[in-house]
Amino acid sequence: MKWLINLILFISCWTVYASPQAVGFDQILLYGESERALKTSIWYPSKTMFPKERIADNAAFLGTDIVRIGTSSVGRFPLVMISHGYRGNWRNQNWLATKLAQQGYIVASIDHPGTSSFDHSSSTASQWWERPKDLSRLLDWLLNKSDLRPIIDATDITAIGHSLGGWTVMMLAGAEFNRDQLQQECLIKSNPRVCGLMPELGLGQHQEGEPEASLQNGRIKRVVSLDLGLARSLSRESLKSLTTPTLILAAGVDIGDLPQADESGFLAEYIPAAKRQYIIYPDAAHFSFMQLCKQGAIELLEEEEQGDGIVCQDGGARSRDTLHDVMFKDILGFIQTH
Repeated sequence: MKWLINLILFISCWTVYASPQAVGFDQILLYGESERALKTSIWYPSKTMFPKERIADNAAFLGTDIVRIGTSSVGRFPLVMISHGYRGNWRNQNWLATKLAQQGYIVASIDHPGTSSFDHSSSTASQWWERPKDLSRLLDWLLNKSDLRPIIDATDITAIGHSLGGWTVMMLAGAEFNRDQLQQECLIKSNPRVCGLMPELGLGQHQEGEPEASLQNGRIKRVVSLDLGLARSLSRESLKSLTTPTLILAAGVDIGDLPQADESGFLAEYIPAAKRQYIIYPDAAHFSFMQLCKQGAIELLEEEEQGDGIVCQDGGARSRDTLHDVMFKDILGFIQTH
C-alpha cells in the first residue's frame, strides 16, 4: 500500500509541475497579391522543442521563447484569433498567444492594414469594416489552405481583441455599427481617444463600400474584449440581441479619456446577462493588456516620444506580470466553459 501511495503522490506532483508544451511559431504574408495583404503570425503546440528563439523582444518590451517553424503536435486543437488595438501590432498580445499555445491552442494574429504600428494610413484606416473582414479572411485561410488545417478544431473558435481590436471582434459576434448613435453619444460625452478618431476611422460620414449587412461570423463560437474602445458606436439593439458568448475584461484605471464605464460598461449594460461575463481589474490600465515592459522602459519610451511611457504604466497594486496571470486564468476559464 505504501508504494501505491508514493506512486500517486509522484504522479500528482508530476502533473502539477509538468512543463507546458513547446510553442512553434511562423509568420506569413496572406493575400499578398491583393490590395489588403495580411501580415500573419501563428503560434501552435510544437513537438519540436529546440532550437529556442526569442521573439517580440526589444529594449523596452519583453518577448517570449518559441521554436521557429516547429513541427506541430499531433491532435485537434482549438483556434484563437487575436486583433490588436489602434496602431498596435501582433507583438502586443504575444504574451497571451504564447500562453495559449502552451496550453494546447493554435493562435493567429494579423497586423491590420491602416491601423497598425507599421502602417497607419488614414485612407486605409477609414475603411473600418475591413478590420472584422480581415479576421474572417484569416479564418478562411486557416481552415481551408494552411498547413495546420488538419489539426484545427473548426468547431472551437475564439476571437480576442484589445482596444480597437475589441470593437473589431464584437462585430464578428454580431454587434453592428450605428453612426447616428455614435454622433449622438459624442454630443453628450465627447473625448479625443474615441470621438476624436471618427474622421480617421471613417466613422463620421457614410462611405462607399460600407456593408449593409451584419459582419457577424457564425463560425466564431465566443469572443473576448480586452478594454475595448468605441463601444458606444455599437447599436444598443444589436447588443441586446447578441447570442455569442462574450467575455468583457476592463481596466479599472482610467488613462484620462477612456473610462471603462463608458466602454466595457456599455457592452455589459446591453448584452444579455446570460450571454456575457464582465470583469473589471481595478489596478489595471488600458495598456496592461499589452506585453511586459522591461526596467527603464518608461524613460526610454518617453525619450523617443513624449507621452509614450503611458503604455508601461499600470495601477500599481499588482505587477503587469501578475495581472497577466490573472487575466489569462479568466480568459482560459471562459473559453473552456463556453
